[in-house]
Amino acid sequence: MTIHSVSPERLRALRAAGMQRLSAAAFFDIRGPGALACLQGLLTNDLAKPGDGALVYGALLTPKGMIVADGWTFRITAERLLFITDPAGHDSIADIFRRTMPPRLAKVTQHGTEWEALWLYGEPVIQRMQALGLALPAGKTGVCSTMGAGEGEMILGRPAPTAPFQAVVIGAKAAVGSLHAALTAAGLASGAAEDAEAFRILAGWPGLGAEILEKTLPQEVRFDEIDGVSYSKGCYTGQETVARLHFRGHANRELRGLVWEGMPISDERAIVGAGGRDAGTVTSRLRLGGQIVGLGLVRREIELGTRVIAAGRSARVVALPFAPSLTE
Repeated sequence: MTIHSVSPERLRALRAAGMQRLSAAAFFDIRGPGALACLQGLLTNDLAKPGDGALVYGALLTPKGMIVADGWTFRITAERLLFITDPAGHDSIADIFRRTMPPRLAKVTQHGTEWEALWLYGEPVIQRMQALGLALPAGKTGVCSTMGAGEGEMILGRPAPTAPFQAVVIGAKAAVGSLHAALTAAGLASGAAEDAEAFRILAGWPGLGAEILEKTLPQEVRFDEIDGVSYSKGCYTGQETVARLHFRGHANRELRGLVWEGMPISDERAIVGAGGRDAGTVTSRLRLGGQIVGLGLVRREIELGTRVIAAGRSARVVALPFAPSLTE
């Protein structure tokens, strides 16, 4: 298992000055008179209540309530929504949309390599965007807006505060690339994949292929805490399992933080509790100078502060997100 690495000094600098990162994504442009209703019947979160101009996090599930892929939905209008997810989720999402969305109600267009996403990290990026005339509604989160048209169209989004990033811009590669160049000229640093992973892990945010695997349930990976699921929106695929777990039971595992004592750490993933009992699985790791922290799916009965053996070495189970003092 990969150990991502970033120095505490670099992380502090990126938090203080902001960071941008261009990346590929799977983009699905859903248009038509039934676009909202069709996607509302698939996503774990509520797309109807926030109204137009909303940015909503959620996931599409199997009928048994397991996550297929998570992602962000830009509700531009009730008749046009954009869903973006990690490229690893492309084929599964494309198949679901093909099977469930009647073209007369909701036509799905996939934007491939001609589109790109620009992720912006650190609070200063909002001011930098405003300086370039890319302002989102003041003081609001969970919102999106559009600017330009055709090949020059860009969709801007500002997520809820729990997200690891401050803003995201999606659109045609040329338009987003021009914005990236303008922000670079204005002094905003470009981050590497390792930097983005550091922000994600420290925010306690689940990643597709790391925390989110084939049989992962939403409540196991903090969907309640990161506002990724609605229990009042009504029916959607997999809703019965999610609702039953929420109202009548609990997940056996929960996503927690891990802080290791010393280094190095083996590549094994097992977390072992008192008496050698299975206590969970390590899912992501991050090296911060001389310290390693990470994420793990830990059995719910393991209390915060408990010391376990994770990946072969003693580690402490902590709450998410990680405290900012960890890198100060």
